[in-house]
Amino acid sequence: MNDGYELQRTDAKGEGVFATRSFQVGKTVMVGVIDRELDHNHSHASQVGEKRFVLHSGLIPKVNHSCEPNCGIRLNASGAHDLIARRPITAGQEITFDYAMRNYSVDHFAAHCQCGSPRCRDRITGWKDLPAERKADYHGFVAPYLTDIDNPPVTEQAGQVALIERRTPPRVR
Repeated sequence: MNDGYELQRTDAKGEGVFATRSFQVGKTVMVGVIDRELDHNHSHASQVGEKRFVLHSGLIPKVNHSCEPNCGIRLNASGAHDLIARRPITAGQEITFDYAMRNYSVDHFAAHCQCGSPRCRDRITGWKDLPAERKADYHGFVAPYLTDIDNPPVTEQAGQVALIERRTPPRVR
C-alpha cells in the first residue's frame, strides 16, 4: 500500500521523507500515531502538553525540519500530530515541517540549521524563540498547546491580575 510518501536518502541530511504523489493545501499528508510516552524532550520527541512528550511511530520521526516547511501540525483524535500540507506538495518533493510547530523549546540540534530555505533562521528553535510574524504565518498549523502558552485563558489572566492587585499596597493620598 502506498501512503503517498517514502523514506529516501538525502545529500546533506541523511534520510528524509519524500512525497510519492501530490497533496493539496489542507490535506493530511501523514497520520500521527503515538508509539510511547517519553520522560523528557529529545530530537525525535513531540511535545503534546506543557510537560508531556511522546514518540510517534512510523516515519513521522524521520521527517526533516525546515524553516520554510510545506507541512504543519494538526492534533488528531488520538492526541498525536498529523502532518497537514501548508503548500501544494508534488511527487518527489521532501516533506518537511518546522520543529517549532510541535515543541516549545528545542535545544538538541547542531549549531546551524541545514534546511537551506531562503527564510532559514540559522538555528532549529522552539516555539518560544520564533518571532511573532513567523508564529502568525503558522496560524492553524501548530500544536494547540503552543498557542495556549502564548494566550493563557482569560480566567487565568484575571486571576493573575487579582493576585497582583492584592499584593500592591494601597496608595496614600
